[in-house]
Amino acid sequence: MAYWLFKSEPDVFSFEDLKKKGDKGTQWDGVRNYQARNNMRAMEIGDKGFFYHSNVGLEVVGIVEVCSPIHQDTTTEDARWECVDVRAVREVPKPVTLKDVKANPKLAEMSLVTSMRLSVQPVTAAEWAEICRMGGVKS
Repeated sequence: MAYWLFKSEPDVFSFEDLKKKGDKGTQWDGVRNYQARNNMRAMEIGDKGFFYHSNVGLEVVGIVEVCSPIHQDTTTEDARWECVDVRAVREVPKPVTLKDVKANPKLAEMSLVTSMRLSVQPVTAAEWAEICRMGGVKS
């Protein structure tokens, strides 16, 4: 299993919005960055990810699961743009802020710190465990 981080502006699409989609989830559409798209191409069903509220909040608020393989993004007819579907798994009991991530030396190399603008990012197993610890997520 691999780990990821998905960024969304909460006033556009929040973790609460994703939870309302239920077990079916929804496509992670609208990504128009090749590196972010390539990250989705590397995903497999069952991979886990953090849901990060960007611009407003700046914090990890939930955990998601990839629930479909890569497919055409239905918001465009341009075949270059693909996406996966994700569903909400659980809230993070204590949201982990960007400030807290940057202050933690164990997370200094995390993509959230080094590639802040990328909307879909890889997360290492060690980073995943540390963010879960910080957020009060029990396995």
